[in-house]
Amino acid sequence: MPVHVTSEIGRLEAVLVHTPGPELEAVTPGNREAYLYDDIIDLEIAQREHRQFVSVVKRFARVYQVRELLAEILAQPEARDFLITKTMDVVPDHELAQRLGTWPPAQIVEMLIEGTVEETGPITRALNEVGFAFPPLPNLFFPRDIGMVIGSHAVVGSMRHGVRWTEELLIKALFHFHPDLENAGLLYDGSEERRSNYTLEGGDVHYLRDDLLVLGFSDRTSPAALDELCETAFSRGLATDVIVVVMPKAPTAIHLDMIFSQVDHQLCVVYPPFFVGPERLPILHRRRGEEGVHEMPDLFAALREVGMPMEPIFAGGTHRTKQEREQWSSACNFLAVQPGTIVSYRRNEATLCELQSAGFRVVPAVNFLAFDDWTEAKHRTVITVEGAELARGGGGPRCMTLPLRRAAP
Repeated sequence: MPVHVTSEIGRLEAVLVHTPGPELEAVTPGNREAYLYDDIIDLEIAQREHRQFVSVVKRFARVYQVRELLAEILAQPEARDFLITKTMDVVPDHELAQRLGTWPPAQIVEMLIEGTVEETGPITRALNEVGFAFPPLPNLFFPRDIGMVIGSHAVVGSMRHGVRWTEELLIKALFHFHPDLENAGLLYDGSEERRSNYTLEGGDVHYLRDDLLVLGFSDRTSPAALDELCETAFSRGLATDVIVVVMPKAPTAIHLDMIFSQVDHQLCVVYPPFFVGPERLPILHRRRGEEGVHEMPDLFAALREVGMPMEPIFAGGTHRTKQEREQWSSACNFLAVQPGTIVSYRRNEATLCELQSAGFRVVPAVNFLAFDDWTEAKHRTVITVEGAELARGGGGPRCMTLPLRRAAP
């Protein structure tokens, strides 16, 4: 079945994830910043938390694993040639390319994701230095950034940092060669983007309705790329309105989904200082067929203007310290598996209290998985998963998923 997504909250039918593996162990205190990490993660705990998360999502949707799909397409000679050729463009190594041509699919996937330690000489060994002939991908368990589905079309992200460039090639190969990711074509191909001021990451792309995009201009997504995405979406009939949130250049707000996400009809969770009060961020509105953009008083006025009013739930409640602490641990980053049913980290207690006040019942994942009668619940539900270790990677449930198919909300 082809990919198709026209909302953030429609019932999830198929989704792509990547359970973290040994590639996480390449991150050290010395290189963590180069790999975009604020801390190092315990692999065993992270895997256990991610497996629980996937078990919850499987109750609602078909879950695909990046590693498994890559192995399947690498059985096709055309896909194998594409990945070997393209990855060697990023990391030229003629000898490695020759070896890849003889490896079985599973071994190629292992190298693409976990990297390959380069052979060392006597000086390197004496100095106890380690390098990678092919770099690992410790950010791959956040596939939302590298791939997006808008309508029946796919988007390949153009990543801001070079350590994630290989991820673009992997997701492009899946969209191009895997039958379960069949699509109507690429709206934007970040893997081929060579212009220095064109970057686009999926955490900044929210397709709220089949004619409405809400985008973040962040440190990782550039205005030029947003303009190009708008023009393409307008020309293909995928949007009539685009709302842009002008993000602060702050490590707490690398993407829009770290400060905003929709959780139900007319309901979203936000980081309050950025949307309410004197610190609120600039909001722009661009409409198809009109020249220029209009500056709006705030996000909620912009949403009312396009006929999609929303009420905010405050991440962290009303106390600034709790707001800052919980926003840092992805309190605004939710995955909606159906309207009003969302998945969240358990650790953000003040945010969960606010959700309860808005009519959500809070169900721990262990309780949810023990019963079969909650997936069709008619009332609002937030399913909480363990995520103390995963959150240290800098993302939440929305970041860890690339929705491929959703029903109409």
